[in-house]
Amino acid sequence: MSREELIALARALAERTVILEKENAELREHVAVLEQENAALRERVARLERLISRNSGNSGMPPSADDLPGKKQPKASSAARGAGKRRPGKQPGAAGVSLAWSDEVAERDMVEHFPEGACGCGADLAGAADLGVTGRHQQIEIPLVTARRLQHNLHTVACRCGAVHTAARPDGVSSAPVSLGVNLQAWCVYLLVVHAIPVHRCVELVASLTGAQPSVGFVHGLIARAAGLVASADARIRALLTLAYVVCCDETPIRVGPKKAKKYLLVACTKVFTSYMLGDRDMATFKKFVVAELTGVVVHDRYQNYDSAELGEHDHQLCVAHLLRDLQDCAETYPGAAWPAQIQIALRGLIHAANLAREQGRDAIAEGTRRMWISSFRHGVRVGLSEVRRLPGPAKTVTQPVGRVLLEVLRDREDDVLRFARDLRIPPTNNQAERDVRPAKTQQKISGRLRSERTTAHRYAIRGYLSTAAKHGADVMTAIRDALVGRAWMPPDPTPA
Repeated sequence: MSREELIALARALAERTVILEKENAELREHVAVLEQENAALRERVARLERLISRNSGNSGMPPSADDLPGKKQPKASSAARGAGKRRPGKQPGAAGVSLAWSDEVAERDMVEHFPEGACGCGADLAGAADLGVTGRHQQIEIPLVTARRLQHNLHTVACRCGAVHTAARPDGVSSAPVSLGVNLQAWCVYLLVVHAIPVHRCVELVASLTGAQPSVGFVHGLIARAAGLVASADARIRALLTLAYVVCCDETPIRVGPKKAKKYLLVACTKVFTSYMLGDRDMATFKKFVVAELTGVVVHDRYQNYDSAELGEHDHQLCVAHLLRDLQDCAETYPGAAWPAQIQIALRGLIHAANLAREQGRDAIAEGTRRMWISSFRHGVRVGLSEVRRLPGPAKTVTQPVGRVLLEVLRDREDDVLRFARDLRIPPTNNQAERDVRPAKTQQKISGRLRSERTTAHRYAIRGYLSTAAKHGADVMTAIRDALVGRAWMPPDPTPA
């Protein structure tokens, strides 16, 4: 091969090498892009799998969401596995209700029954001799309700002195010539607010039960009217909440207003008081709510606004039910770890000890029992912190491993987690608030989206009034009727501790 041919071949090989290097560089860039895409996809899949694994057993999701397509069902607890499925009906230990015989039946309510027809001999039994009562059966019944048109005639009289007096209108009678009675109005408010019946269905139901035909507009207007009449009672309830030693708080999203709008219903309550507020989940709403005025311990679900200095200084009790669900999430994320179960057992042990001490009339948990469970709690937290390491970097850009933030809360806010174990007046959970906020979910399931924010706020003003009345043992229908005639039920002064 000549020298010229060798030079040409070398040049061709050099050009080919350059082309191959460019192609290799492009391939490396393509591989890097693919690796980035694969990492993003793996992260997305992990995030989706985590979302699907969330249920009422390991998060704050409601049990109604467990039946959604693709959702992972919560694991049965060890107690549930040992005891089997919860049977329907009355549970062991629950108070029973039965129909008892009464010897105090009014004479007008005794219905006498005699044999009718003819005897075998042909004689009419109407003339037979009465041998007395040989069988008795009591039945609790309600009379058929039919709306009556009552006319109230207001008389004017003249005294011997010449003064003229006209009878006043009875309570609940409107100045209009024709109006609906206060009992009928109370029924409408009861159905709308307590049982979340939509306005049109409320009108149909009242018409079916009583024969009265109220207009849809009148029934809808009763909500605003009743809310105005209970405003003074709601103000007193709010004031009494600020004096309470312990107040449970919660918030839940509800669909109100335009299609894409979402509001939050906030609740603050005790065993005897309930107060609601419709707003957002921002600090501006929390400042308007009663939380900023509370002087007692605030039991809540660890939402950040409750800890804000803008609401003042408060003692806190973090809801242990929420913590137990978060720990269950950790147990499912780290199946080989022992610390989630250990912390759960310790918290449940403290709750049981507190309940037992209350039942026995004691002021505190036995010191040895409390020290034992708190020691177990602390040891589990330390082990968890050693196994779930914090990732370096700012909190806004670095997502910590599952359970890390929870463990830091259990370590740094131990007083707020275990306050119930040192003071038996404090409940370990905000279940009271969860129960009081549940009607909002019932309303949403029945009626869907509520159109008016103002009307929704009126609904929950009435609901807070009625919930407080019911907690005090007052009859709800009577409380509504009293409010409609201008004599709203008022909660009594609190009993000194």
